[in-house]
Amino acid sequence: MTPHEHPAEHKANPAVESAPLHPDAVENVRANLPDDEFLYDLAELFKVFGDSTRIKVLFALFESELCVGDIAQVLGLSQSAVSHQLRILKQSKLVKFRREGKAVYYSLDDDHVRSMLSMGAEHVEE
Repeated sequence: MTPHEHPAEHKANPAVESAPLHPDAVENVRANLPDDEFLYDLAELFKVFGDSTRIKVLFALFESELCVGDIAQVLGLSQSAVSHQLRILKQSKLVKFRREGKAVYYSLDDDHVRSMLSMGAEHVEE
């Protein structure tokens, strides 16, 4: 620090400049940390869960396979609003659909989605 610098202007970043307190733990975590692309994809998945309307749709499908009209009726939403949310949920592989004649039925994609919803609900209830 020069004589003309104010002490507050010279801030060291201790996390970068100091040695880790637990080097074995730091190395272990670094070795097992997923790559950035995977972490980005995981963050995007969790963003989908960040919308309460999508959560309502998922919980409706938790109970039963339903068509768009039925989901709209259950949640008090327009069919276009439900269709929009279902499109996002399908892209994220959280819901799947099947056709029966002209009708399209939606359900949770798999047991992983059911588990994520159950664990999230348990966490909130604690």
